[in-house]
Amino acid sequence: MAVWSCLRASSTRRRFSTLPLLVFSHSPSFNAVDPLFSPPPSLPSPSPCFSSLHRRLFSSLPPGGAPEPGPELPTASQDIIINDDSSLPVLAVVDLLDGFHQFTGLPWWMIIASSTVAVRLALLPLLVLQLKKLKRISELLPHLPMPIPESPTLRGSIDQFSIFLKESRAIGCPSFLWFFPYLSVQLPCFFLLMASIRKMSLDGHPGFDSGGALWFQNLSDLPACSFGPVFPILIAVFHYINIQISFDSPTVRQTTGLTGLLMRYYKLYLEILSVPLFFVGYAIPQGSLVYWVTNSSVSIIQQLSLKHPTVLAKLGLLGQGTSSPGVEHSMEITESVIKYVDSDLKEQTLSLQTLAPEELLSLSVQVLSKGDKETSIQLLRLALEKDPGYVRGLVLMGQTLLQKTQLSEATEYLERAISKLLDEAASDAEDVELLMLASQWAGAAYVQQGNMKSGIIHLERVAKLKEPGDAKSKEHYFEALLLLSSALYKEGQSHEAAKILRVVVDHNPAYKPLLEQCEDENELVSDLASSRKDHF
Repeated sequence: MAVWSCLRASSTRRRFSTLPLLVFSHSPSFNAVDPLFSPPPSLPSPSPCFSSLHRRLFSSLPPGGAPEPGPELPTASQDIIINDDSSLPVLAVVDLLDGFHQFTGLPWWMIIASSTVAVRLALLPLLVLQLKKLKRISELLPHLPMPIPESPTLRGSIDQFSIFLKESRAIGCPSFLWFFPYLSVQLPCFFLLMASIRKMSLDGHPGFDSGGALWFQNLSDLPACSFGPVFPILIAVFHYINIQISFDSPTVRQTTGLTGLLMRYYKLYLEILSVPLFFVGYAIPQGSLVYWVTNSSVSIIQQLSLKHPTVLAKLGLLGQGTSSPGVEHSMEITESVIKYVDSDLKEQTLSLQTLAPEELLSLSVQVLSKGDKETSIQLLRLALEKDPGYVRGLVLMGQTLLQKTQLSEATEYLERAISKLLDEAASDAEDVELLMLASQWAGAAYVQQGNMKSGIIHLERVAKLKEPGDAKSKEHYFEALLLLSSALYKEGQSHEAAKILRVVVDHNPAYKPLLEQCEDENELVSDLASSRKDHF
């Protein structure tokens, strides 16, 4: 009980001036009966849990608490100094909240809650940017070499990591420091607001004694009475819910081995923390509890929103790893509805009209991987109806039609994609890769139609691009060069074909017989031309 009495006494202290230094010095012209310098009659006697500074401040009062007339203030050697030990950022936040309160006239509990929401909204763009960078890293990571060799040595690890960084820069992979920006900004903001509101509560900030609502009228008080457990329970429950949402992802569920075991123990540790958080809530002023509960509520809403496919599509975060209606178990697609069994073996029904183009594309890729070209084309047409300029949809539609040998329609979609990419001056790695694929497939479609001139134009565009860094894109690049050399050879441009083939052979010596055949024919043509010249 002594601990609780001390906490309550400290929570109802009067707020001193925010001046950094307040000094009462001895002067012969002033004495303790001067109303400007005498303590107020209603000042309470010091609590035993007050610091030595407070005991020193009130040491001149008699046991009754009333000032004795006539005694002088402490001499210069006994000056009383009251320091405001709050940091400048805390004082700045307090002043900012004061200004917001005076400007809006809202009660203090609404000021605290709305300020918390405003800070989280201000940090949201940074979170979205970080998630986009991490999405790009996850897409490029499979194309990079291992950062650490299988048999690590100090020198070998350094060299391997240098190669890893060099390759990541070559293919435009974002910096791996993008794992930390949001956390490094959010945590300081959380603790700064927490410390500022706690200071206002403990100092008895003006208006805090009646700035609450319902059962928490006094924001400077600790939780009490019959409704006292409400805030501690909310803190514990919201913490537990946040943990469940954070760990509810396919990546976490599918992680096995030592990493999976460590993740399960870490989750259990965080869940157990809900119990001490409940008791900690009783030792925190209600003003700080309003902030904590609001912040936890926003975290729950934010996490649930960022797991919804529609929100992810709007933010440009929908990728290959994003959960969407799958074909792992069973799926039936009609003209407007998709029925499928999700990863939890529950049957789901979803209207195709509600899906974003990115979701329809992801679903189309899954269907195409199962060999169902007709359904894939149906989904892609719906995606392009919603967004006619969706480049990835145009390229995939062209590829799918090319597989069905619908060459004329395939070239139409691929030409639209190429035109859009060239108009936008594709510069980043993803757009350059799309331009390469669209040009390669358009060139192949024209060559199959016998239109060698148009086919060579598209394939030469690929040859002018910089050789990609990742293995998969590099294979597409050299396939296009091989197709270009074949088209040039058929058009009688064997010298140009040989030049292209030499580049291909440097990458893959398996094509050396083709180069030798091309070079032999060049020598034969050269010998025939020379003999004719000698004849004439």
